[in-house]
Formats: sequence, structure tokens, C-alpha cells
Amino acid sequence: MGASGFLGSHVTRHLVERGDEVRVLLRRSSTTKPIEDLDVERHYGDIFDERAVRAAMAGCDTVYYCVVDTRAWLRDATPLFRTNVDGLRHVLDIAIQLNLRRFVFTSTIGTIAVGEVNSPATEDTPYNWKGRGGPYIESRRRAEDLVLRYTREHGLPAVVMCVANTYGPDDWQPTPHGALVAMVARGRMPVYFRGIGSAVVGIDDAAEAMVLAADNGRVGERYIVSESYLTQRELYAVAAEAVGLKPPAVGIPQFVLVTVGYAMAVVRRMRRRDYRFTPTSVQLLRWTSPLDHGKAVRELHWQPRPAIESIRGAARFFVERG
Repeated sequence: MGASGFLGSHVTRHLVERGDEVRVLLRRSSTTKPIEDLDVERHYGDIFDERAVRAAMAGCDTVYYCVVDTRAWLRDATPLFRTNVDGLRHVLDIAIQLNLRRFVFTSTIGTIAVGEVNSPATEDTPYNWKGRGGPYIESRRRAEDLVLRYTREHGLPAVVMCVANTYGPDDWQPTPHGALVAMVARGRMPVYFRGIGSAVVGIDDAAEAMVLAADNGRVGERYIVSESYLTQRELYAVAAEAVGLKPPAVGIPQFVLVTVGYAMAVVRRMRRRDYRFTPTSVQLLRWTSPLDHGKAVRELHWQPRPAIESIRGAARFFVERG
């Protein structure tokens, strides 16, 4: 589910390439560009369509759930909770009636605590930034809690994957973080923000972790899917140099970022329009830290490659597609 998205399409490709029989659930309006060359059984409908969901999951041993609304900038957060929580609950109510081997759920590192440079957060680090991520992160936290509750109370064989920012080719939509790399690769990003960074992972490695979770993941457990932590300056430098450009040279202090975020909030209220740059998006940029993916290495036997290789691939993809 979510096979037309960035992560979902790469999970689908991994499964097809290893010889699995794969069925996907797509909305009629979804682009199938990322998977149009793959031999998969296609079902159409959305996660609120009971008949479509039942038909899609019938007879499957594993469900990979990659559906998420990432529009953290929405003034009205109702669509976020409808998709990320209510839609998920609808799918789970059906899933517990089936004889699934695994339900691999795509969560986010936004549900993981913020650690320190010398003490990266793990899956067990107590959550320490509640309320700072806005409605989007709250919807993702509720979704993750819902999956784990269904595991405890209804026997859902779920594994939760807390995925970092993913980078790589074929980011057609693109993702919000991929869009920034696209700007860098096209020479449209002259600045970076000092002290801002993010946990990153290559898209193929993230998809591989999802596949491994179905085979090796322990039911009811969470796994961090993050290869490394890069500052914004480092990330932009990798992207720019991959396409022969000079990286952004001007570093902007964080207080400017915060000030602009709140200024945009005023503009949003006055114009009654959604803009991607908001106080919440600023918080999401600032509340990040290095993460420890050792549990995924030990238990899933995951061996991620350096994410900078995938960032280079993303930059070249954005330039080549025009």
C-alpha cells in the first residue's frame, strides 16, 4: 500500500526483483510512473474502500504499509489525521482478520527522541520533544501508537520502521526534502542554515530495511532506519558537487530561520493560504539529531551504504529530468 510513493515504489521494486509475487493497491489518481515497468498485480481504491482493501490483502502473507500524508504545512490538519490515523485504523481492522505473517509499517524518525552528538538516540530513548513537531508529527505518533496497540491487543504481527529522510533517484513528486536537493542541483539554493542537519538514508537501503523487516523483524518492535547525520551545509555540498556546481556558500543563522517562519505564519493568516515554510517546518528542521541504527543492523542484518552516494544520485536525477 502506497506503492506509487517514493519509498513504496522502491519496496515494490525490491520485492519484484527478488522474485516475489507482488500486489499493489493504488488510487486511480496516483501516478504509476515509478512502477510502470514492473510486473505486479494492480488493485485500485483507497484505504477507506473496504472492498478494495480486503481484495488487495486477501491471500497475501506480508503487507508493506507505506501510505502517509506528509503535508506538514497545512493550516487545517484534518487531512493529516484522516489519512495517517483514521485511514490506517480502517486498514488495521481488516488486517487483524487475515492470517498475515508480517505487517511492515512505515513510521518516521519524528517519533524517535532527539539525542546528542556524542549520545545518539535509540528506539528506547524516552521521547523528549512532545508538542514541538506540530500536527504532522502528532499524527505520525498516534499512527505508530495505534499499530503497536493493535499488536498488543489484537495480535497484529506488525514491525514498525522509523525511517529518516530518504534520498535517491526516481523521486518524481518530489518529497519535501528531495525538493531542497532539487533546488541545490539546479543552482537555485544560494544559502544554507547554520546548525541545521538531518538524519539521512539512501532510498534503496531504506527499502531493503523494509524487506528485511518482514523476514527478520521482531513483532511489536521499532527499528531506526537512518544511515548517518548530515548538516545542511554538508548535504547541500554533496548535491551541488555531484552535478558540477559550487555549493551554497552563505550560512544563515538559525534566528533568521525562526523569524522568517513566524513572519510566514502571519502571511498565511492574512492571505488564508498554505505555504510550506511555517513555524512548524522550522521546528522540524531544528529538532533533529544523530540516531543509532545498531538495532536494525543486529536484528535485521541491515547493512546500509553511505547515504551521500544516494544524495549524489538524487541530484543527478533532478538535473537529468529537466
